[in-house]
Amino acid sequence: MKDLFGKAMFDFQTNNTPEDIITETSISEEDEMSVAYLFRSYNEMPKLEQKALQLSFGKILDVGCGAGSHSLSLQNDRNLDVTSIDISEKAIETCKLRGVNNAKAQNILDFEGEKFDTILLLMNGTGIFGKLESCNQYLSKLKSLLNPGGQILIDSSDIIYMFDEDEDGGKWIPSNDYYGELTFTISYKGEKEESFDWLYLDYNTLQNAAIANGLKCELILEGEHYDYLAKLSI
Repeated sequence: MKDLFGKAMFDFQTNNTPEDIITETSISEEDEMSVAYLFRSYNEMPKLEQKALQLSFGKILDVGCGAGSHSLSLQNDRNLDVTSIDISEKAIETCKLRGVNNAKAQNILDFEGEKFDTILLLMNGTGIFGKLESCNQYLSKLKSLLNPGGQILIDSSDIIYMFDEDEDGGKWIPSNDYYGELTFTISYKGEKEESFDWLYLDYNTLQNAAIANGLKCELILEGEHYDYLAKLSI
């Protein structure tokens, strides 16, 4: 992977003429995303993210930490012990430049040796699962990293609204796959990333997957646009 998201974050942090990231999915046209959004303060975050940070306690693992905004808020505003991981090397370099204390480039599936009270997966945290069939693999791994009494705080969206309705009011979904399975492509400064799988999970599907993996699932908050925050616990 070219790590274009990471390059964009690093450019923004180092004032190296950052540009907008161009995103495109298998069901939507090109869209521009300002890199500055990834550097937002607590007060600039959506209510779902603020709620997740409010509920965070103990020793924390921030999965897919990006530029480290959630980690920094917990570390600096609440003096919590946060480990921040992302598969992007440049994102982790950015986190370190911003003052994130414990950031490492790592895939969650390879993470070993520690347990946590709170595991965060925010900004469509289910995205990293990639495909519906991978839910069990990821949820089982996350569960194995929880301390007794611990929690996984994860957000996603039900993107059924993006599909057209037929004459009967039902949704026209163009394939046999789960409708939340998308293919993402991003471009930055004229370079195009290889496409990657990204999963949006409706709450009921997440709840079923959680129960299948011995996890309780609780709907914490619903956002303004089909998005939600859930808490998984043992």
